[in-house]
Amino acid sequence: MSSSYSAFASIYDELMNDIPYDAYVELLDLASAGVLGKKVLDIGCGTGLLSAMLAKKGAHVTGIDLSADMLEVASRRAQSLSLDIRFIEQPMQRLDVEDTFDAAVISIDSLNYVIKQQDVVETFRRIYGALATGGVLLFDVHSLCKMDEIFLEGPFVFDNRRIAYIWQTAPGEENHSIYSELAFFVKQEDDSYQRFDEVHMQRSFAVPEYVQMLEEVGFHIERIFADWEDEAPEEESERIFFQVRK
Repeated sequence: MSSSYSAFASIYDELMNDIPYDAYVELLDLASAGVLGKKVLDIGCGTGLLSAMLAKKGAHVTGIDLSADMLEVASRRAQSLSLDIRFIEQPMQRLDVEDTFDAAVISIDSLNYVIKQQDVVETFRRIYGALATGGVLLFDVHSLCKMDEIFLEGPFVFDNRRIAYIWQTAPGEENHSIYSELAFFVKQEDDSYQRFDEVHMQRSFAVPEYVQMLEEVGFHIERIFADWEDEAPEEESERIFFQVRK
């Protein structure tokens, strides 16, 4: 991430307002036989949108993220809603928590920011260690179709009259990885626009590779589905979901 992540954090929610976070709450609620009273790890929690929604349903939430700026936004959100959520600044492959959790979630392709395969395995290993026996992990990743084809159809542009961006993409050095350069333009009170730039790297793996990594650390695969639907992934699916259990 670039050093201007504080600026990105301030507009992140507006850019993500089409993400069905409520569907994620329902998926985790179903997978964990109800989140009420459960201890939940929200890994890669960002600005705490999902953390807050889970806490409102009665979950005891701990949010993990590597960005102090994102966590500052998340903490303010929790305070404004009078929600008792614990936030910890650490990368997911270095997850280190004292409690034992009933459920863990890595939402909205956050895992794709972990580039090295051994770090993905280490992430799974640490989550496995943090979960109680019978605990569930739910996460999603970009499909290989999205990484290798759809993302490379750029550049992409966006403009809602308050925020505009130009998003340029190129293949990354690793297999099924993408290198993104984003230029954001945010409207100021005097109608001028402030520019800041972001560089993002993401990588994904084939479904069988994720299965192998998960099983390697001890997880049992319960469910693999795609694009928010209760259907198996297909070649042109874009977002792959995994529900696995300790």
